[in-house]
Amino acid sequence: MRPEIVVAGDTEDLVEVAHEELRAAAFAAVRTRGRFMIALSGGSTPFALYRRLAELPEAGEDELPWENIHWFWGDERCVAPEDPDSNYGNTRDALLDHAPIPAANLHRMRGEDDPEEAARAYEDELRTAFSVGPHEVPRFDLVLLGIGPDGHTASLFAGSAALAENRRLCVANRIDRLAAWRLTLTYPVLDAARAIAFLAEGDAKAEIAARVLGSLEQPPLPAQLVAPRDGRLLFLLDAAAAARLQR
Repeated sequence: MRPEIVVAGDTEDLVEVAHEELRAAAFAAVRTRGRFMIALSGGSTPFALYRRLAELPEAGEDELPWENIHWFWGDERCVAPEDPDSNYGNTRDALLDHAPIPAANLHRMRGEDDPEEAARAYEDELRTAFSVGPHEVPRFDLVLLGIGPDGHTASLFAGSAALAENRRLCVANRIDRLAAWRLTLTYPVLDAARAIAFLAEGDAKAEIAARVLGSLEQPPLPAQLVAPRDGRLLFLLDAAAAARLQR
């Protein structure tokens, strides 16, 4: 699949581009299917986007249909929500505590629980929320992803067991070099999405963005393996992160 690449001027511009993409996807999903199902990412750029979402609408903008938006997470560190490394906790501080989001619309990964039990519980949560059977895969309207400096995305790291998972929706993934467990959605879920949006900004992401968007490496970088079967694949970059892309 050929990705759509959008290059914004700076971080502020990138946040606005991502904000408009998310709003357009939300309104379209609610209009056609009655709800908008989104999986969120951690990282500085997404959190800036979440703070932007929490702001009052600008003149002429419609308020987001908060009651029809369901919020999920693409991955989570195995820590409590109060931990500064918690994706959910940081999203709560940036957005959830400032927007009229019904509690029933929040579907967080329980990083404080036993990793294997938390992964199984989240798979059950996904199947219930999407009303899909044991052999079906939920279809998100939008999944936000980042790109790690080593090419990982969500908590799909090179060499980790989760890369080969093709049946489970969510797994506990042991990252040996970090001596830590992570919870992560799997490729079957990502590849079923109607849209995937990678966000990357800054000079530090220029090299890895060029590698991910370049020729398929051997072995492939985890971010290169994301391939929506019937959806959009977007890379939203600022000028610094896009500086090494081949034109």
